[in-house]
Amino acid sequence: MTKVRTALISVTTLMVLLVVLSTGTAGASDSFMDPQGPIAAVQKAHLLRATWLILIAVVPVLVLVPLIALRYRRQKGGTAAYRPDWDFSPRLEMVMWGVPVVIVTILSIYLWKATHRLDPYAAPFGDEPAVQVHVVGLDWKWLFIYPDLGIATVGEMGIPVKQQIALTLTTDTVMQSFMIPALAGQIYAMPGMTTQLHLVADQPEQMQGENTQYNGRGFTKQKFETLALSADDFDAWVETVRQNGIVLDAATYKTVAMRSDRDEVQQALGTSDMPESALYFRLDDGDLFHSILHRYHSGQALPHDQQPGTASYGQGGGQ
Repeated sequence: MTKVRTALISVTTLMVLLVVLSTGTAGASDSFMDPQGPIAAVQKAHLLRATWLILIAVVPVLVLVPLIALRYRRQKGGTAAYRPDWDFSPRLEMVMWGVPVVIVTILSIYLWKATHRLDPYAAPFGDEPAVQVHVVGLDWKWLFIYPDLGIATVGEMGIPVKQQIALTLTTDTVMQSFMIPALAGQIYAMPGMTTQLHLVADQPEQMQGENTQYNGRGFTKQKFETLALSADDFDAWVETVRQNGIVLDAATYKTVAMRSDRDEVQQALGTSDMPESALYFRLDDGDLFHSILHRYHSGQALPHDQQPGTASYGQGGGQ
């Protein structure tokens, strides 16, 4: 009985650990296990639902394997029945095959619903007005352009709470993967193409976003702060960016697009009126995002000195 009790204690400990992990232990607002918006909340619920369903099949195995091994081990005077000719049990077969089939069926239904509900192109609040943000992935930072507000930032993205944010993403270098774990899942972006992602923040909070696609020496530093602000604070933030930002023209963009992380580009272009890890800009060209995108649609390959992400970028005659 002591060995049986030990096995049960081990299984119970494992179950408790799974429960603790399922409730989320990551740092504040850096994981969808601590959701700061409805999209991440649905992702968390979907994961927990799938986990508990899978445990229906996993837990009996964890419990029964040690118990069966103990009961039917070779020993003198054992009480377990010895049936050398036994090879089939209809009830056991029904359980072993039926339960997994039911679980997979239920998971498939949940997955189908979650896939449509979490469509990154679908606006969670329908036709309500959205803040438009154009996102450009560079080596090794993110450029955020607010075309309707006439501002842009690097290393920091401000958003108003309880209002949907419509992101349109591309890159001006290699493929990258954009992710703000506390708000939504990751989505890939590629040069010459666009993709979309919608976000909503429930309350004022500071969250971290990042690139999850390895892209060279600055990969670990390609992070940014997402500031979910109240309506008044967001308006104040926009005004601060306007007042303290420098003009983002073609020459400035060339410096931003060079191979550098956000700290390095901040040293090159930052002023004392800007945060230490962010850059603020006023838009000189409201069509900058589309200019970046359409450079890849000319039908001709870009020279290396005109392609951000290459060591020779900016060393030639210019763009």
